[in-house]
Amino acid sequence: MTLRQSTDPTSPGAPLLEVRDISKTFSMARSAREFFTGKPPQRLRALRNVSLAVAPGEILGVVGESGCGKSTLGRCLAGLEVPEQGELLWQGQRLHAKGDRKLRARSIQMVFQDPYASLNPRMSLGQMLEEALAVHQLGGSAAARRDRVDELLLMVGLTPKLRDRLPHAISGGQRQRISIARALAVEPRLLIADEPVSALDASVQAQIINLLEELREKLNIGMIFIAHDLNVVRHISDRIAVMYLGEVVETAETEALFAQPMHPYTHGLLAAIPQPDPRKRTRAPSIEGELPDPLNPPAGCSFSTRCPHMTPDCCSQRPALPAGVGSHPVRCIYPLTFKPSV
Repeated sequence: MTLRQSTDPTSPGAPLLEVRDISKTFSMARSAREFFTGKPPQRLRALRNVSLAVAPGEILGVVGESGCGKSTLGRCLAGLEVPEQGELLWQGQRLHAKGDRKLRARSIQMVFQDPYASLNPRMSLGQMLEEALAVHQLGGSAAARRDRVDELLLMVGLTPKLRDRLPHAISGGQRQRISIARALAVEPRLLIADEPVSALDASVQAQIINLLEELREKLNIGMIFIAHDLNVVRHISDRIAVMYLGEVVETAETEALFAQPMHPYTHGLLAAIPQPDPRKRTRAPSIEGELPDPLNPPAGCSFSTRCPHMTPDCCSQRPALPAGVGSHPVRCIYPLTFKPSV
């Protein structure tokens, strides 16, 4: 059995997936006292008017501090969470929360951060891959599905001899490869990788990153790569979207972002990257202060409480993220061009 190469029926350069102003809010649990006194639950805005697009075969990196909404964004795109505002467009057609579940499951797959938690500990590796094929009615007969499982194992750099092993009997890197193989079983067009290498050793991280790049080249598959390690994101991504407190604050081509960051938050992230070579180390200040309470975000710019260039206007005006293909949009009233810090 040969793999089907992904092809794009739309015009060249058209987005594979487009996100328009999606927002997601969670209701916080109430204490017994709050419940019996009738106090309404607090609302946490995990995503605030997020817009982005991914082209066929493109890898979009999404970076930011813990709690900025990266994983929630990935879950909304995969259909695991439903945004209450905005819309998702798949090749120009709007995706509905309920009516397009089958299309979304076949077209968009997700690889989670912890491979051991995302795998069934009581099923062998082969059983899990065969289950994905059976659920989506792929692979034909039982013998054909077994052949497809062997093909998937070889695709991610594993031997078919491992098909009868349980997840606890393989290493962490092998578990992540199984997670990737299971996601690829339905031949998706877009892969959402939610910090797929953060729980792995450095040498294994490099292997998984190289595997994802090989799969992108071989299958022409688009990817959204969510991570907090900027060095990893720089290596694998074509473009990068920087998130802060549930918002996208800057997007740009990877090298343009590293060469000329325009948002103070992006500059702080780049300045905080460790430099092993003492001759390349700088005294550029990193981001000071703590992330604001997401239950009570700042009224103006979300970064105003930590920005060294804050003005009175920043505390009263919420900047927009300009649109435009090929531009370097930044959510800042007074965007600055900083000297490269890395």
